[in-house]
Amino acid sequence: IKMANVLVNVDGGNGLEVRDPVYGRIELAANERSVVAHPWVQRLRDIRQTGFSIFPFPGATHSRYSHSLGAMCLAGRAFDNATRGWEYSSPTVRKAYRDVVRLAAMCHDLGHAPFSHCTEFAMPPLSSLCFDGEQDERRATHEDYTIAILMHTGLADAIAREYPFTAQHVAALVDHRRDVPDDFFFDGGLNHRRLLSQLISSELDVDRLDYLVRDAIHTGTAYGRVDVDWLIGSLSHHVADGQLTLALHERAIYAFDHFLLGRHHMFLQVYFHHKSVVLEEHLRRYMEDDGCTWSLPSDLSEYLCVDDASLWTHLRATAHPMAQRIVQRRPFERVVERHGSERAANLEDAAERLLGEGIDAIYSSSTGRLSRYAGTYSASYQPPIYVLEGLDKHPVERVRTLTEVSGVFGRYADARCIGRIYVAPEDVRAARQILHLPVA
Repeated sequence: IKMANVLVNVDGGNGLEVRDPVYGRIELAANERSVVAHPWVQRLRDIRQTGFSIFPFPGATHSRYSHSLGAMCLAGRAFDNATRGWEYSSPTVRKAYRDVVRLAAMCHDLGHAPFSHCTEFAMPPLSSLCFDGEQDERRATHEDYTIAILMHTGLADAIAREYPFTAQHVAALVDHRRDVPDDFFFDGGLNHRRLLSQLISSELDVDRLDYLVRDAIHTGTAYGRVDVDWLIGSLSHHVADGQLTLALHERAIYAFDHFLLGRHHMFLQVYFHHKSVVLEEHLRRYMEDDGCTWSLPSDLSEYLCVDDASLWTHLRATAHPMAQRIVQRRPFERVVERHGSERAANLEDAAERLLGEGIDAIYSSSTGRLSRYAGTYSASYQPPIYVLEGLDKHPVERVRTLTEVSGVFGRYADARCIGRIYVAPEDVRAARQILHLPVA
């Protein structure tokens, strides 16, 4: 098992520390080391964090593995701050909750396919991953693969050997909709699952906090450089509906606004970069072609061996023109690009005009929203995060929800769209003439 970057023992015990370019050192306890060394976790070393972003941003070679280690590091810190002042029934309970949230952060991306989100459109029906007989024909997501890996591979056995909880409890924090058949998350008459789950997936989770800073460093951009230390140091808790819930001190609301906008702009400027988008479109064309011989397996033993290298090897070996444009770095070029509302950025008619004139055109539309948890989207996701108003060392004066306190949700309520049309390099001039655009 590959464990490069592990340097020295921690505190003379069996724990280890990992050197990380973002946090300096990340400590792994002995039981964490056993799970991190598992093949399903180590597989993430070979899945690029930002997919095709490596082409416009050559420094973006970092992996889902380094991101997962970073999220685990932040999860421990976030738990410590969010539960500061809270009295658990025993130190053993507190340690179990801290361990399960760190492990959920480490395992939250296990199901990613090659080049991360770039190949998610090619995943099989969810029914092929279901082990309980459920016939759900919607397309599976990387989260579905993650749950399947946690629940139905040897990783579940490794977790059960090392911890006083099971992979089912870890999965319950990755997917807050899953049922838990026992009272593991209940302590002192309260359900603690909500807070723990929000640390993994919410408007202010450790996944986002890590990938924004990490991706900004590796892409050389400034949008994701948010004040993680201040945000995590300002986390707290609030009891609502008999559950312990994540809260944020009022003093950090401006850092939160910056964090939310930074993520929004990272999508528009980095993750939706025109070079990344067109390469994804080439891959989609190839994989949706009847001549494509590659597919994502639903058999988990086969999926373990599917990574960036395996897909890249396949693309090199096929003669399909779309695949060859990827491996030879000869993508289609932009003819026109529009930003704005969904209507303002819609270029479908222009693309149809080019196709009618015999020019092969790719039309893409990328949509960025400030938040998937706020406004009309919140009901199907996480419960609210609360804001505690008042001075330190004094009783809380007022409690409101994050969406009530932060004005950024209202100001950026509308989606931001980017419409693009791409054609082969040799067709750019003719395409611009057909669309009555200036020609250089």
